[in-house]
Amino acid sequence: MEPSASSAVDSAADTAPLHPDDEKHNSIADRADTRLAREAHVGQRPGTLTIRAGAMTPRLFLLSYDEGSCTEQEYSDYDELWRFFSTHPELRHWIDVRGYNNLPLMERIMQDFDLHPLQMEDVLGDYQRAKVDVFGDNRLFLVSRMTEFTKLLEIDDDQLSIFTGPNYVLTFQDDYNDCLDTVRQRIRSGYSQIKRKPPLYLAYALTDVVLDQYYPTMAAIGDYVERLEDRILQDRPDRRVLSRILRMKKDIIRFRRFVYPEREKIAEILRMPDDVVPEEMKVYFRDCYDHAIQALDLAESYRESVTSLVELFMSNQSNRMNEVMKVLTIISSIFIPLSFVVGLYGMNFQRENPHGGINYLNMPELYSPWGYPILLAILAVIVMFQLLYFYRKGWLTNR
Repeated sequence: MEPSASSAVDSAADTAPLHPDDEKHNSIADRADTRLAREAHVGQRPGTLTIRAGAMTPRLFLLSYDEGSCTEQEYSDYDELWRFFSTHPELRHWIDVRGYNNLPLMERIMQDFDLHPLQMEDVLGDYQRAKVDVFGDNRLFLVSRMTEFTKLLEIDDDQLSIFTGPNYVLTFQDDYNDCLDTVRQRIRSGYSQIKRKPPLYLAYALTDVVLDQYYPTMAAIGDYVERLEDRILQDRPDRRVLSRILRMKKDIIRFRRFVYPEREKIAEILRMPDDVVPEEMKVYFRDCYDHAIQALDLAESYRESVTSLVELFMSNQSNRMNEVMKVLTIISSIFIPLSFVVGLYGMNFQRENPHGGINYLNMPELYSPWGYPILLAILAVIVMFQLLYFYRKGWLTNR
């Protein structure tokens, strides 16, 4: 798969400020909320369900389908959703829960779908690394990290939790917007493999879309890294550029922390026995594995590129300093002989001694009527000679 950035992401990166100090506080606040959520879990009993601050109100979506039909609806009442789901076992269902801010509802879903409290704790924690667990009757619990390169010129991520069942896929995410519309559109279309395959194929399709989203994210990062490089080479960058480079380096390292566990997760799926993941499904997950490796290679490449940008910035700063030192050195070199001459004639050795005699060796030029113009001419000749010498040596140019 060739990496390509969407036009919307490119436009946002082109028009965004190089150092958006006024806008970055929202991201900092989000990370602070995540840190506080982690600290709040310290010492709790395993399997304790807690809702982190800032979680969104749940929205319930049900997409039911078979080979010849597809129905889709958003439910405001969970009981109504559960009733439709329970009375149509012949259909395959995708239950999509967006938002966590309703603990009784989360507990009800956990009981109805027979989810383990530890797994539900991972869902509500919303900061789990990518992983896969087997539970119940060979059902799978998968966690992925969806990413996006935002207008703030940084990587935003959201957790996607996937549960598979005999005739359903249950997903959780703490955002109303996601990158899964392509999968929904495939199910809505008249002909799709998702409709003809078991629910595990839908879990694969969701995982594959998440991995595919890594490519435009990294492509947008690559474009911005190139613009930073051009900024360093063409302009006179200040410390704000270095700050942007270091922030981008942190984001790329953070992105790598998303991709690496994703690769390990898929590798673990490929090692599962056939009664859990059939061989015909492993063929598709091997394709996901290849995508994960490519995304990881891109992350490594961009991390090296950003590291080289830091070196380029420091080299540029060093070259600018050398230019300044060069100018100052030339100026000092010009004035050294001039200072010597004027310092020589600034010595107070009197021509006449106190006894009325003449000290013939004490600066006779002081009493010459042409002494001062001649001295100025000599100083001008010295400066011209030095400038000519420096020019022939190439010190006054970039040679």
